[in-house]
Amino acid sequence: MTPAAILETDFPGLNLIKRGKVRDIYEVDDNILLIATDRISAYDVVMPDPIPGKGEILTKISLFWFNVMADIVPNHLIASDVAAFPAACRPYAADLAGRSMLVKKAAPLPIECVVRGYISGSGWKSYQENRTVCGISLPAGLKESEQLAEPIFTPSTKEEQGAHDINISFDAAVDLIGAELAETVRELSLAIYKKGAALAAEKGIIIADTKFEFGTVGNQLILIDEVLTPDSSRFWPKATYQPGGPQNSYDKQYLRDYLTSIQWNKTPPAPSLPGEVIANTRRKYMEALTALTQ
Repeated sequence: MTPAAILETDFPGLNLIKRGKVRDIYEVDDNILLIATDRISAYDVVMPDPIPGKGEILTKISLFWFNVMADIVPNHLIASDVAAFPAACRPYAADLAGRSMLVKKAAPLPIECVVRGYISGSGWKSYQENRTVCGISLPAGLKESEQLAEPIFTPSTKEEQGAHDINISFDAAVDLIGAELAETVRELSLAIYKKGAALAAEKGIIIADTKFEFGTVGNQLILIDEVLTPDSSRFWPKATYQPGGPQNSYDKQYLRDYLTSIQWNKTPPAPSLPGEVIANTRRKYMEALTALTQ
């Protein structure tokens, strides 16, 4: 049975501080209540139709990875069981269950920490232009979706909703956050990706690329937001992987392909999604969750 969808939340008595592309963010006491809605975005634009249950799927996958990566980097999670949330959250327990996390209030870094193990998406476009991605030179002759000799760290800016994040060089990231911090998040991002990609490969999934977010609490650097989900990564089934073109996927590439097929111009307003596209997108996310966590 398909669960009821939550496009956005409205919790009187809780302090809503932001609606992101997917998450509604409330301030509760000195912490943050992070709620994964069923919104979905493509090309940095939020679609008008939700994917039922998507927020619960993303939350389960992130919780799985936060646990797996705890020996590499601390994260922002305080609790995911609504019963452990502050009393002010209890009236909304039914909506919060399974799709929310109480987390530490961190100051987010102003960059997205992107790691690519395969050449695809905007990385492939950049490679075709000048054989580089974010200032990193790559060998000639690579095919679309080909695995790189080593994963590369290719940061981007973090733009406001509706604007496209911009790929930047490591030197530009240094200009934004300083050399020491940039080196640290590069090392952490590569370590998390390598561990996650190895584990996913055992489950039949290729993690082609992904993006992480980090923040600071006092002097401590922590992993925040989501980790290795189909929203923040390209997940490909190993069984059908064949370099030389686009791949089958467990992520929202299916949605992007649909939007390309109808020649949407990638600017708001986004078009309504057919029921078939909604159902197939949900199915792909569920397949990723099942494969990773079974």
